[in-house]
Amino acid sequence: MTKAMDREGVVKTYDRWAPVYDLVFGTVFEKARKAAISACEDVGGRVLEVGVGTGISLPYYSERCRIVGVDISGAMLEVARQRVTDLRMTNVEQLAIMDVQDLAFPDGSFDVVTAQYVVNTVPDPEAALDEFIRVLRPGGELIVVNRVGAEGGARLKVEKLLEPVVERLGWRSDFPWARFEDWIAENGRVSLAERRPLPPLGHFALLRFRKLPAATPAKRELITAA
Repeated sequence: MTKAMDREGVVKTYDRWAPVYDLVFGTVFEKARKAAISACEDVGGRVLEVGVGTGISLPYYSERCRIVGVDISGAMLEVARQRVTDLRMTNVEQLAIMDVQDLAFPDGSFDVVTAQYVVNTVPDPEAALDEFIRVLRPGGELIVVNRVGAEGGARLKVEKLLEPVVERLGWRSDFPWARFEDWIAENGRVSLAERRPLPPLGHFALLRFRKLPAATPAKRELITAA
C-alpha cells in the first residue's frame, strides 16, 4: 500500500472531491448506482450505505428502506446532510463520520449493507468487507459495486503502471476478482448470490453477497460410564 492509500490520505482526497464529486461522477456512474439501489430494494428494511459520500444515491431509495449512511470525509457528509434537508428525506435515519474498517454498530444491525465504489478505496479492503458482514444480519445481503481488475494480459500491465496515479485520486485500479474469491473462502460466512458487469465499459461489477447463518454446533452424545 502506498502512502496515498493510508487513512489520512483517503480523508484528504475525498475532502477535496466533495465540491465537484456529483458533477464529475454523477452521470457516468448513474446506471450502476441505480442497479445497486434496486438490489437493496429487493431486500428492503434497514440499510447501511458505507461510503455514502455526498449522498448522491440517497434519493433513489424508496420509503420501504431506512437508511444509515457513513463516510470518512466530513466535507462529503456536509453535502449529504444538505441534500437530506433540501429533499426532506424522512427515511434517512443517520449520517455519521465513521471508518468503514471499524464500524460503530453492533453485530447484525442491518438487513442490507451497500458499498458503492468503496472497497478498492480503503487501505485494507478485506478488513472492510469483514466489517460489512459483521454488522449484517444472517440472511441479509451485502451489495457491492466495485471495479474488478484484469486477470492478465495487456490490460493488467496498464493497471499496474497506473496504480500510483489512481491511488493519488483515491482508489486502486488493480483489484482482481481473485481477491473477492479469497475473501469469501477466508470469511466462511458468505456466499456469492450474483455477479454481473456494469457500465461504463463493463470494468465494474455488481456483486451480491449473502450472509450465511451461523453453523449450528453438532450435538454431543452423552456417554455414561457402564
